[in-house]
Parts: sequence; structure tokens; C-alpha cells
Amino acid sequence: MILMKKHIVLVERRIINKEEIAHSDKLFSVFETFTEWVKKGKSRPSVELGKKLSITTDQFNLIVDHLIMHDQQDRDILIKLAYRLLLLYNINSWSVDKGFWNRDNKQLLQLVIPNVIMPKLGRRSKQEDEEEQSKPFKRLKNKHSAIESNINELEHRGLDRCSDHGLRSYTRYIGLEVCAYNLKKIGRRILEQERESLKIQSSQNRQAA
Repeated sequence: MILMKKHIVLVERRIINKEEIAHSDKLFSVFETFTEWVKKGKSRPSVELGKKLSITTDQFNLIVDHLIMHDQQDRDILIKLAYRLLLLYNINSWSVDKGFWNRDNKQLLQLVIPNVIMPKLGRRSKQEDEEEQSKPFKRLKNKHSAIESNINELEHRGLDRCSDHGLRSYTRYIGLEVCAYNLKKIGRRILEQERESLKIQSSQNRQAA
């Protein structure tokens, strides 16, 4: 009832009084109040409601970090994310989306990471264009497509829609999905190694015979 009354007030302010509602005052779901307006004005879909999730994978396509974002943009979390990961891993190269681009972010990361692949959001200078057209940049950037497939796999495995209720349950749901994803990747690799071992053993047995 409280949320319904709040929504009635918002509708009256927006439609009748023609007010421009501040984003922080907007209500996108009376069922899951933590829901955010993820994006608008883009094709397929033109509007997307939900919760932004940051996923970081390593060279083996295992998820080494995930972060549920609360009213944050990609560029806002990058430095804290880098600090958290650099305490655990020796990172030689790091590729991110354009949404993470910020001049300060890039300069700070370049102090500690040899290869920072961060395409510029917006118009590029001649120097920036030459950098992004270079072979090393393109080679490392092409590896980023694997990250997109990882995210798609998470969505197809159940992460596109949370069936639990409440932010706490949603957070738990994300963690379990990430664990399941990693276990599947590890299990798949173990099966591949076992098949390779059986092939080698079979080949050796034929040669011995």
C-alpha cells in the first residue's frame, strides 16, 4: 500500500503537474524495489529494467570476480575492481568495454598493467585512433568476444531472470549461478583431458600391438 501511494504521487506529479521526476525518486517495480533502469533508447530492447552485474573472467574463461552494481556505472567501479583483483592476481593484460572508459581510469591502470585494452567512448584523437588500430590492441581486443559469450551463457543457464524474491535472495542467486558456471567449465575441461588421455593410451596400445 505504501508503494502504491508513492506511485500514485509520482504519476500525479509527472502526468498532471508536468514535473520532471528526479531519477532517484522514480519507482520501477513495486515487487522488487531494488530494480533499476538499466538502459533506454537503444534497439532490442529499447528499455531494459533490472540490475547491472559486472563479470570478470580470466584467460581460462573462469569467472574470478562478480559485482552487483547499485546505481553505478561501469566507469565508477573499475579502479576498486582493479585494486581487488591486483591483490590476488598478476595481470598482464586487461580488456574492458567502452562503458568503462575514462581518461583517469586508463592512466591509473596503465601504471600497474602492461596492456590496457580500453576502447574510447566517443570521438578519438589521432593518437588514440592509431593505438586502437594497432595489431597488438586488435589482437587483445578480439579475445574480449569470449567474455560476451560467457555472459550469454550465464543468461541461457538461468541468469536472465531471477525466480527468487528480494535483494538478498537475488544476491544469493547470482553467487550460485557463478559457482555453477565455473564448475561446468572445470568439469568440461576435465572430461576433455580424460578423452585426450584415452586417445593417447589407445594409440600407444595399437602401436605396441
